[in-house]
Amino acid sequence: MNTRLIKVHPDDNVAVALTDLRAGEVIHFGGRDIRVVSDSPAKHKIALADLGEGDRISMYGVLVGKASSRIPEGGLLTTENVKHQSSKVSGRTEATAWKAPDVSRWKDRTFMGYHREDGQVGTANVWLFFPLVFCENRNIELLKDVFEKELSYFGTNSQRLLLRSLITGENEEAIGQEQEQSEGVFNNIEVKFITHQGGCGGIRQDSVTLARLLAGYVNNPNVAGATVLSLGCQNLQVDIFREALKKINPDLKKPLLVYEQQKMGTVDEMLNAIIRESFEAIRKADTIRRKPAPLSKLKLGLECGGSDGFSGISANPALGYTSDLLAALGGSPILSEFPELCGVEQELVNRCVRDADAGKFLELMKAYEQSAIDAGSGFDMNPSPGNIRDGLITDAMKSAGAAKKGGTSPVQAVLDYTEYVTRPGLNLLCTPGNDVESTTGLAGSGANIIVFTTGLGTPTGNPVTPVIKLSSNTELARRMPDIIDVEAGGVIRGEKTIEEMGEELLEFIIRVAGGEVKTKAMQLHQNDFIPWKRGVSL
Repeated sequence: MNTRLIKVHPDDNVAVALTDLRAGEVIHFGGRDIRVVSDSPAKHKIALADLGEGDRISMYGVLVGKASSRIPEGGLLTTENVKHQSSKVSGRTEATAWKAPDVSRWKDRTFMGYHREDGQVGTANVWLFFPLVFCENRNIELLKDVFEKELSYFGTNSQRLLLRSLITGENEEAIGQEQEQSEGVFNNIEVKFITHQGGCGGIRQDSVTLARLLAGYVNNPNVAGATVLSLGCQNLQVDIFREALKKINPDLKKPLLVYEQQKMGTVDEMLNAIIRESFEAIRKADTIRRKPAPLSKLKLGLECGGSDGFSGISANPALGYTSDLLAALGGSPILSEFPELCGVEQELVNRCVRDADAGKFLELMKAYEQSAIDAGSGFDMNPSPGNIRDGLITDAMKSAGAAKKGGTSPVQAVLDYTEYVTRPGLNLLCTPGNDVESTTGLAGSGANIIVFTTGLGTPTGNPVTPVIKLSSNTELARRMPDIIDVEAGGVIRGEKTIEEMGEELLEFIIRVAGGEVKTKAMQLHQNDFIPWKRGVSL
């Protein structure tokens, strides 16, 4: 492997710089010498041939842009000389054959999970508190404060220790040791709280969508039961929420405690009732124990955020291979972030097993892109300043790398936002590219574990689903070790193959799923929840 440049696909006319390149350097690559025209930072792209204005730029074997001005061989691709362009797609052109990877070593493997009565298996055991409307956020926060303090959650948080020492004048270490000696009330369940700004105002469709999302959270196999707060007069009525839950799971067996403030008198009376009844339900849920489950029970959310120029050649394809392994084992990988599938639609359409899913995917993509255009934006506005700074200069370029998370397996289902995963194999889920909105949607559609690839570093987690962070490069893992679980820098250095990295990642997923390892996001109590309101969000 050339340690200075990499060409991802034989048909590409650009290469990725694996190290910083200096103007005037001559690099032997592809059987010939290429002179670097200008300083080119690692992760950015240089032209492998002279490109004239309007010429197509290919990477990952697909169209990722066009030259807006001349780019000489060895020249750096920038936002000044490249514009977004992607291939057009109209429908399925050919069936894509798939050779499943060898999964014999994992065929009989299990993880220790929480078995639910509907056949789903959780990787966590969570009691969830949430409101149907933002008016109840304060009451949720009051309950959160009470439960977290009394259940000894976050007792050794370094910032709380610092503040306590400043208040009392005591030594931080002594306070920490004292708090570590105090035992939590429960050992086998976590109590989590989410708030949001929806449920009333806006349009009624937003409340209905929110109801479906919250219903998906209750149905998620990682959730043992829930306490739900309603004001009473809001758009998102209790019966709308119950109907959404019934549609997902008509025979739900989980305990569900619902409280409507306008029927309960004073705040104190309501909160006291909630605490008494919820505590008893949580105590019962704490008796649930982990038992062996096949890997086919894993529903793996595939997510990326804070991507860099290495994401599409290390972390994402490694996760893609993990996705293929899981699909071959009967599990359900879930590829989301539709704005970041722009330009690879034809490949995904051809991978759809059913014509109906191929049509649904194209309809969702077309409607989403049109809504962005109608608002004066477009998918071409997707790359963030951080993406661009690290070499992802067009949406199609970013998308081609992001789509690698989905591997090569057949697409078994296409789902709109809040639709629940029921089919084994690769599922496509319509979510925005926004990190937290997308992970929120993945958990709402049943993902019981999520792998989040990043090249720049993103401190994001989820209240009900463990989130594993996979960095595209070693430098990030060393700089931000508190948020990165696994790093794929060995792929960049040629020390590991994509397949080896994907297998290593699957082993880590199994350990997290079985409760052997807590992810960094879990350790940092990162419980982010942002519903998508179906407006323009890229």
